[in-house]
Amino acid sequence: MSDLDILARTIYGEARGEGREGMEAVACVVMNRYRSHKWYCGYTWMNGMKVPSVAQTCLKHYQFSCWNKNDPNLDKLLKVTARNKQFRECLLVAQKALSGELQDFTGGATHYHTKDIKPYWAKDKTPCFALGNHIFYKEN
Repeated sequence: MSDLDILARTIYGEARGEGREGMEAVACVVMNRYRSHKWYCGYTWMNGMKVPSVAQTCLKHYQFSCWNKNDPNLDKLLKVTARNKQFRECLLVAQKALSGELQDFTGGATHYHTKDIKPYWAKDKTPCFALGNHIFYKEN
């Protein structure tokens, strides 16, 4: 699968109920991770060289919960097609992010979680952005 497809499916799995702005915020996080080249950036091999990959950043183990084997969204995001209106919007957001047209409005966020949970990693962090059901953080 392509960067476009995997990014759109990640957006769908993580934020399809958050409206266009929520979808774009998740795309910003993915792109911030990808551009960072830090531990949460995923890589692929190309012409014998290890290079950053948007798709591998999305698929990196335990980074985006929608790709976890036990997540209820996994089956949905694997089966969704462009016939689905929300997924079509996710494809548009992903294309905008990949083309560089999506300006980061999250303050450089590299992490987020829903308001319903308190993950251990967020314990001593200050949010840099909040939108809908998500709270966003920038790694120091």
